[in-house]
Amino acid sequence: MQVTFDAGEIESLVAKTVRETILQMQRVQDSMGGQLAFDERTAARLLGLESHQLRDERLRGRIAASRIVGSRLRYQRADLQAYLDRGRIDARDV
Repeated sequence: MQVTFDAGEIESLVAKTVRETILQMQRVQDSMGGQLAFDERTAARLLGLESHQLRDERLRGRIAASRIVGSRLRYQRADLQAYLDRGRIDARDV
């Protein structure tokens, strides 16, 4: 059985997906309200993880965090972005 795809339909679907992804990213950025750093629960949510998973990643040295007054931890935007960037894979590897 051979499956064929219309190039125009695929192009339209990809363009729509990209637009929706960008809009979703903008909504997330807007909801952060210009925060410089996030507590563990918020940072985990932004990464799509549970708090304990993010803590484990930090303890394994896979993500950086900053200690502020007392023993409170905060994750900077750059920490979250660096963590995501390290996990990037080529589309052919999926």
